[in-house]
Amino acid sequence: MKKLVVVGLMLASGVWGWAQSAGSTAATPLEATAQDGYESARSLELYREGHASMLMNDFGQLARYHDADVQLGPPAAGEQRVVFFGDSITDIWKLDESFPGKHYVNRGIGGQTTPQMLVRFRPDVIDLHPAVVVVLAGTNDIAGNTGEETLEQIEDDYATMAELARVHGIRMVFASVMPINDYNPSALRFFLQRSPAKILALNEWLKKYCADNGLVYLDYFSAMVDGNGMLKSELTADGLHPNAAGFAVMAPLAEAAILKAGSKE
Repeated sequence: MKKLVVVGLMLASGVWGWAQSAGSTAATPLEATAQDGYESARSLELYREGHASMLMNDFGQLARYHDADVQLGPPAAGEQRVVFFGDSITDIWKLDESFPGKHYVNRGIGGQTTPQMLVRFRPDVIDLHPAVVVVLAGTNDIAGNTGEETLEQIEDDYATMAELARVHGIRMVFASVMPINDYNPSALRFFLQRSPAKILALNEWLKKYCADNGLVYLDYFSAMVDGNGMLKSELTADGLHPNAAGFAVMAPLAEAAILKAGSKE
């Protein structure tokens, strides 16, 4: 019975039709897809249960970088500090390898959503006095890591971050939400939690918001998507997180966006 319910939810959400049109292995057989959907929903439930204490006691995970923020101190004279702010994709990025010699600070936390990032935006961004902040977020909001959210709610969180940065003289770069894929069993779980249609819609909003407000839009999506609308298989192992090859694609795009943001009046 649970399997039939999951299939109905997938049909209603549009995931089923998208998977069929993209040639996804998730579309067949019917019974296997239902089981995959059930396991994906269960994995999200387990994530929330496993992080219940954090979500109740330190929702923004302010403790994660507290000591590092204190030790970092203000930028030195002439230092063009950049904060990379985001979720696990940022968290696992070895910035010192991708940007040797740069004053680039990693403030990513795996699993986070934009409401959590708003909670820590002051200590982990504003109080570090960067010249530029690069925000990569949204995928976990779409997955529902901290509860269901509408696109409008996610967009409001982005806009609030941009407004806070503007008040404090920080140049904003908004990165696109990354594409995903379902090309192996470990990837399928992430894929079923993240609506490709919502990823596309959120990226369209981000691009327009940046254009309308003089911000820089960093388009990772176009550089990393394949002909099926999926994250290129050679750029990831699990369908969501970039591997070394993926970060090698992202790094020059990020550097160009940072330079562009720094040049804006």
